[in-house]
Amino acid sequence: MARIEIIPEDAWVGTLADLHPRVADPVTGQVDNIMAVHSLNPQGMAAHLAVYESAMRGTATLRKVERELIAFVVSLTNECHY
Repeated sequence: MARIEIIPEDAWVGTLADLHPRVADPVTGQVDNIMAVHSLNPQGMAAHLAVYESAMRGTATLRKVERELIAFVVSLTNECHY
């Protein structure tokens, strides 16, 4: 099993600390692994977040619920657990 080094959330400072509220789950307060792997490269995390935000909010032709449904179906198809 591959292991990717990350900076634990309780050790995030500077840019990472600034990004935490934007990448943390609003219910649990925890950061998903898909974002946490960017902790060694905060600029990469910010870029990943920008792409995600653009995909989820960047189109006027689909409502947010439709974009979420598409993301859900793609995740199921890819056997993604979140």
